[in-house]
Amino acid sequence: MGGAESLAQKLGHDFARPELLERALTHPSAVPPGRGRRAAELSYERMEFLGDRVLGLALADILFHRFPTESEGEIARRHAKLANRDSLAAVARAVDLGTFVRMAEGEAQAGARESPAILADCCEAVLGAIYLDDGMASAHRFIARAWEELIASDVEPPRDAKTALQEWAQARGLDLPDYRIVEQSGPAHAPEFTVELALAQQPATRGTGRSKREAEQAAAEAMLASVMQATRRAG
Repeated sequence: MGGAESLAQKLGHDFARPELLERALTHPSAVPPGRGRRAAELSYERMEFLGDRVLGLALADILFHRFPTESEGEIARRHAKLANRDSLAAVARAVDLGTFVRMAEGEAQAGARESPAILADCCEAVLGAIYLDDGMASAHRFIARAWEELIASDVEPPRDAKTALQEWAQARGLDLPDYRIVEQSGPAHAPEFTVELALAQQPATRGTGRSKREAEQAAAEAMLASVMQATRRAG
């Protein structure tokens, strides 16, 4: 039994096009040199991009229906944590994904099979492969099953919006969120701060609070809600 076929059994998905899974398991270092622009088609990099969007939409749908009484900001914080690098790597480890990744010998000897970043990237690529092979319904079913333990482990939504947003940005290779005080009002004993948050290509958000930290948390919560809205629209 080939490696990809063995992994397909672990994933619980019978691939009609097994070459999709093979590509999702191919690290860029395993692509022979001299392939030019085709190199991107032969490794998991493009499929990783697709899988990230598939995961985002599936999690948004799952959380929306599972936590009907939570605010948009609370669901967004759950979403950011579940879609970050650590969660993806945990799902990858659960199916021993690193064992199946094709990579150059030098990368393997350097410990790349255990790298959280590589495991997360490859996990997203596998999601993209399932989506391309059998559509969103199959991808959704796999994500609901594979992420169930992570979803159930947080009885309450993550409380620190700044941390959740930072993890979301880092998982996508973006610059860290930038917070800037744009207004301070009120008397010295009861000040009110307004903070503006900038992040990559996202529209800026603002938050207010009785302290700088409180205002930053409010701005981060608004940004997480905006990101979640964008994910739903993209779907």
